[in-house]
Amino acid sequence: MDTRIVFMGTASFSKEVLEMLLAENYQVVGVVTQPDRPVGRKRILTPSDVKKVALEHNIPVLQPERIKKDYQGVIDLKPDLIITAAYGQIVPNAVLDAPALGCINVHASLLPAHRGGAPVQRAIMEGDHKTGVTIMYMAEKMDAGDIISQAATRITEEDTLGSLYERLSHMGAQLLKETLPSIIAQTNSRLPQNPDLVTFSPIIKRDDEKIDWNRNAEDVFNKVRALDPAPGCYTSYEGHRIKIWAGHVHHCENAMKHHGDQDNGTIVRIFKDAIGVKCNDGIYKITELQVPGKKRMKVQDYLNGKCMFEEGKKFE
Repeated sequence: MDTRIVFMGTASFSKEVLEMLLAENYQVVGVVTQPDRPVGRKRILTPSDVKKVALEHNIPVLQPERIKKDYQGVIDLKPDLIITAAYGQIVPNAVLDAPALGCINVHASLLPAHRGGAPVQRAIMEGDHKTGVTIMYMAEKMDAGDIISQAATRITEEDTLGSLYERLSHMGAQLLKETLPSIIAQTNSRLPQNPDLVTFSPIIKRDDEKIDWNRNAEDVFNKVRALDPAPGCYTSYEGHRIKIWAGHVHHCENAMKHHGDQDNGTIVRIFKDAIGVKCNDGIYKITELQVPGKKRMKVQDYLNGKCMFEEGKKFE
């Protein structure tokens, strides 16, 4: 008898996993995703990528506003197994207890590190050198269940949220493809998480998007990468909101000797292709930005036109 699978997911990370299940001819009897949300300036109500895939394959779609209260539809699908990936809501125990094979989750970190809603962003932001994906059993506490399998990848200095997220999406789908047969056969291993190694990665809030020039240049570098392509980092300049999209640490031995007495956030030098800003321990060179009324652009291109920035003035 085919295993009846209900899939729960919303983000593009989830889409890769659902597409793998369908390509491998698993019996997906229902998809649960977040309600359609308004997108763009015109606030057009837009379905998730997961919903689009489900509809293309004529799979029933459930979109409860609050799964904690509106979950009976999931149970009525009579799943043997529930698979979640970046769904976006905490799944209640009534759902976790329903399928005979349990509920498993594809999580974008090497658990027990980075439990929570923003594991990819926080891994980059905190300067981690590696991350990965974990297939785990779901438990009442968020991301606290037993580990079934894991795969790791290195975080390079060239990685942004976009590039790392895409890589982890493919890794998550592939790891589930390799692991799922043993889960269905109930021959898989399961390893309890070490509570002493648990770290948390809460969702990104508005305050997280603001650059703190009192941090080290490396911290600024990591934060900018961690929020590219969305939502992006910002700073203020003479009352104007400036988005910072890319840059790097300016490696200069004499930087602090020449600029150490200047306030953090001060524009210490405007290069032909970058804007150098004083941080706690050195200089961060902005190479891509967005000023009010303009699109995201390279600093080199921006400087070919009228420049609003001046050496000696500050970002706040």
